[in-house]
Amino acid sequence: MLVEEVINYCKNKNKAYIDYPFGDIPICFKINNKLFAQLYPLENDYKITLKCDPMLAELYRKKYEGEVVRGYHCPPIQAIHWNTVYINKSVEDEIIYEMIDHSYDEVIKSFSKKIQNQLLEENYM
Repeated sequence: MLVEEVINYCKNKNKAYIDYPFGDIPICFKINNKLFAQLYPLENDYKITLKCDPMLAELYRKKYEGEVVRGYHCPPIQAIHWNTVYINKSVEDEIIYEMIDHSYDEVIKSFSKKIQNQLLEENYM
């Protein structure tokens, strides 16, 4: 999976945008000021960190041991809610896209119903 493919997929999510709060790396993808993905496009360390339901996150970590790990940059209390996925390993592209979708949806669910409805309305206008 190419860096450009991941960038395009993330930024094409409804109302998603790119931000650089930490410098050039990671490339952060947000919706309504909340982070849903952090992409590290380094050739020797190509990975993405994504928000995830803790139970599903643990399943991914067990299935893809060593390739999907707890959010490496997060404090222990938050790490259970984030997975870091090493791209171009044995994790299929479709699974990575599903993880990105799930991350985006988890962030959407964190908003109030009013904000969720506004985001949905804007998607269909």
